[in-house]
Amino acid sequence: MIDALAASLGLSASAPSFWMPLLMMALLFVLILGGALFDGFDIGVGVLVLLAPRHARSQLMVALSPWRDANGFWWLLAVGLFLAAFPLAWGAVLGALYVPMSLTVLGVMLRSVAFEFRIRAATEKRDLWIALFWLGSLLTALGHGGLLAQLVLGLKQDAPERWFTVFIALCTVTAYALLGACWLVMRLQGDLQLFAARWARHAIRWAAAGMVALSIALGLANPAIFYKWSSATNLVLAAPVWLLMLGCFVGIDMSLTRVTQSRYHSLVWLPFTLCWLLFVALLGGLTYSMFPFVVLDTLTLWDAASAQGSLQLVLAATVVVLPILVIFNLMTYRGLFGRAP
Repeated sequence: MIDALAASLGLSASAPSFWMPLLMMALLFVLILGGALFDGFDIGVGVLVLLAPRHARSQLMVALSPWRDANGFWWLLAVGLFLAAFPLAWGAVLGALYVPMSLTVLGVMLRSVAFEFRIRAATEKRDLWIALFWLGSLLTALGHGGLLAQLVLGLKQDAPERWFTVFIALCTVTAYALLGACWLVMRLQGDLQLFAARWARHAIRWAAAGMVALSIALGLANPAIFYKWSSATNLVLAAPVWLLMLGCFVGIDMSLTRVTQSRYHSLVWLPFTLCWLLFVALLGGLTYSMFPFVVLDTLTLWDAASAQGSLQLVLAATVVVLPILVIFNLMTYRGLFGRAP
């Protein structure tokens, strides 16, 4: 398959001009996946913080403290790698996605500032900073949803596509809320655990609707992608993915029901783990569907990539820096699956 792809581009599979953009895209996928999983529960807790009882909001903020710095690392490095490795795609993406990207940047900045200022603020001012942290989390989630919807639609800007983008943006908020709530179910006990379980059960239906809508829109918007998933050969790959996602949704709902009805604690890690599998399956499926394009039907990896010399420099820096940063950050996630002290 790799040889055939390289031949279609007039390149050899062993040529650096072929495999380096491929390797950069693989690294970019890992970083985006890390951001969705690790920063995702952080955003989700932020979305839920104002829905919690007022006396418990500070407890939710404190629960995030050990991982706040590490969570932001994934997206920051992903943006830097994308800019360095695929500069020719940046203009096309930025021109069409300035609204969701602006929301994302504003949300990230607001979240960071609000979290730090809440720690230093006087007691009577902390509610304001918690509210701003919620607003920043909401803007970040909406921005991510808008980016995702527009990439699936091939950067189309007509009225139907705008409504679809709004719907996916709202569903993305609920997907992050689901991830954050499932993390709280695993992390906390007592009334806050029940609160998180109930909100997770509300969010799961909208998260499922958004994931199904993305998959359908991706197939309907592009005949090649529809064929990629529906042909007899690839159906063998598609069917297990759909069954995995269905099983995850059912498993999350059933395990959350156990928590809300009987406070059954031995498998509280299961909803969060199944949420992770859902995110991996969705992002993996989207990546497979859009490959080899960076901008659907417009720019391939090789069209958008930097010159070979620049890629070699980026790859050298990545090989040296990335393992150190990843190991350092992963060390901070010890205890992520444990109970709050």
